[in-house]
Amino acid sequence: MSTSPTARTPLFPRGSWAEASRIGEILRKETVGGALLLLASVAALVWANSPWKDAYSTLGNLTIGPSALHLDLSLSTWAADGLLAIFFFVVGLELKREFVAGDLRDPARAALPIAAALGGMALPALFFVLVNVRTGDGALQGWAIPTATDIAFALAVLAVISTHLPSTLRIFLLTLAVVDDLLAITIIAIFYTDDLSVLPLMAALVPLAAFAFAVQLRIRSWWILLPLAAATWALVHESGVHATVAGVLLGFTVPVIRSKAAGGPDAGPGLAEHFEHRIRPLSAGFAVPVFAFFAAGVTIGGVSGLQDALVDPITLGIVAGLVLGKTFGIFGTTFVMSRFTRATLDSGLRWIDILGVAMLAGIGFTVSLLIGELAYGGGGVRDDHVKIGVLFGSVIAAILAAIVLRIRNRAYRLIAEQETLDQDHDGIPDVYSEARDRDAT
Repeated sequence: MSTSPTARTPLFPRGSWAEASRIGEILRKETVGGALLLLASVAALVWANSPWKDAYSTLGNLTIGPSALHLDLSLSTWAADGLLAIFFFVVGLELKREFVAGDLRDPARAALPIAAALGGMALPALFFVLVNVRTGDGALQGWAIPTATDIAFALAVLAVISTHLPSTLRIFLLTLAVVDDLLAITIIAIFYTDDLSVLPLMAALVPLAAFAFAVQLRIRSWWILLPLAAATWALVHESGVHATVAGVLLGFTVPVIRSKAAGGPDAGPGLAEHFEHRIRPLSAGFAVPVFAFFAAGVTIGGVSGLQDALVDPITLGIVAGLVLGKTFGIFGTTFVMSRFTRATLDSGLRWIDILGVAMLAGIGFTVSLLIGELAYGGGGVRDDHVKIGVLFGSVIAAILAAIVLRIRNRAYRLIAEQETLDQDHDGIPDVYSEARDRDAT
């Protein structure tokens, strides 16, 4: 039994004006963060392959922190465990904002990015496993490396090539990447926690609950909130669960909307919007670029070293997962939903637009590098090959997406210019008709 066209709903419905404005502000901040992320990564690569590469390694291994609290960590570990917790705190805020007060509170709208994110994680993992099924020596531990999408990089590329693409595509990419990050942190918590200490994990609930109670009361004092957040992070780190999970949990506790007891919706938004406005620049402009600086510095070892990396099944599995798995997973899931549900593609979009965004989601960097370190441990040849695979896969995905979306951007620009000409033509007075009217009079 076929569904009538009038009964079908668009896959990418136009969001509300408030949502579009908020997404636009996020895009501008993440675009700047993406540029800083790129600069930090290039600086790390240049330094790690220069005559002063030993100094780069020494800096990353420099240990600071109180040993009595088991927090005497290297700078690279502080960047991965500490600074990325700030990034995931913003992810938690954004997720809660989307599903509580954003357009995705509507289940019909939330279904697509969630399904696309699931498809965009399942197929990259499958591609990696297929390439490494016979590799052995624990290679399959890295199955989750190509499953993540880097929000900052992807949005930065989209901002450069997109001037006339529909805003619905940008909103879809952002929400897809946010859900992708939530799934990634879930994978880290479940599959990359080797030694779990239950007592510190249970103890972390105490400062977490106190933090939640404080933000529910709209307390903004950092001398109260910051120690509670730090205690939660430290206890989660001590438990063996990756400390970035604490960032997401803290983000989830922050209220998005003020309760009726606190004055009702007319009293203003919850603290989530306030915290996101304050902390997102810190995350995009400092935390993520610093992590990238310590994580992306791989010593390639000349042409021979690059050749060795590119024939390693782990490298090939990561590249295949990011370039092919992400594309087929996201595009295929979207197509299946259009084919077998009541949803249809919006009349203003084409399937090639969805293909371009699916390719763009193959830019996996921040979380992919993090999972690589957790899967194989920092240092060593395998860790270097993971970084090369992530870099190569992300660059290839970005180039392919840029080609497709640049062509589509040109097409949408021509449509906009034609519409402008038509409007101008409609507004020009018909002087011949006016003359005939005067003669007739």
